[in-house]
Amino acid sequence: MALSFFDQFASPTYLKVPLIALAIALPWVLYPTPTSRWLNNRLLTLQGWFINRFTQQLLLPLNVGGHKWALLLASLMVFLLTQNLLGLLPYTFTPTTQLSLNMGFAVPLWLATVIIGMRNQPTAALGHLLPEGTPVPLIPVLIIIETISLFIRPLALGVRLTANLTAGHLLIQLIATAVFVLLPMMPTVAILTAVVLFLLTLLEVAVAMIQAYVFVLLLSLYLQENV
Repeated sequence: MALSFFDQFASPTYLKVPLIALAIALPWVLYPTPTSRWLNNRLLTLQGWFINRFTQQLLLPLNVGGHKWALLLASLMVFLLTQNLLGLLPYTFTPTTQLSLNMGFAVPLWLATVIIGMRNQPTAALGHLLPEGTPVPLIPVLIIIETISLFIRPLALGVRLTANLTAGHLLIQLIATAVFVLLPMMPTVAILTAVVLFLLTLLEVAVAMIQAYVFVLLLSLYLQENV
C-alpha cells in the first residue's frame, strides 16, 4: 500500500517507451491558436488578456534590458500552470512532480541570468557576494556564504516546485483512500472526510497556480539583479 501511493509519480510508459514527452507536449493542443481576424472569440480574448496582464506585472521591476525575456517567462508560466492544473485531474500524470524536469528548467535559466550579469556588469554581479560595510575579518566567511547561497538558488527553485506538488498529491490520495475505507464502517466520518478532501482539492488548485507564479517570479528577480 505504501508503494502504491508513489506509483502516481512514476513516469508512464507504453511498450517500455516513456510517455513523459507526450505528457509535456499534448497540453499545448488545448490552447486556441491566434487568428488574423480583427475580432477574436471570448476564449482567445481571455487568453490574450491574461498573458498581457501577467507579462506587464512580471516585467514591472525590470529595466528595458530585461524585457527581452518577456516571451520566455510568459511561455514558462503558461507551461507550468497548465501542467500543474492538469495533473490534478484523475488518471493523469504531472511532469512537474519530477525533480529532473524542474531542475532542467531551473539550472539553465538561473545560469543564463548569472552569465548575463557577469558579461554586462561584472563588478556589480560580483559585488552581490560581499555586502557593503562588512568588517574585514568577516569578508572571507561572507563571500563563501553568499557563493553557496548563489549556487543553491536553482536547487531551491526545483525542489520547491517538486515538493509542494508531490506533497499535495500525496495528501489528496491519502484522504481519498481514507474516505473509501471509512465509508462502509462510519458513513458520517467518511462524509466529513470527503468535505475535507474537497477543500484540500481547492487548496491544491491554488497551490498549483501559486507555485507556477513563484517559480517564474523568482527567476525574474534573479534576472533583475543582473540586468
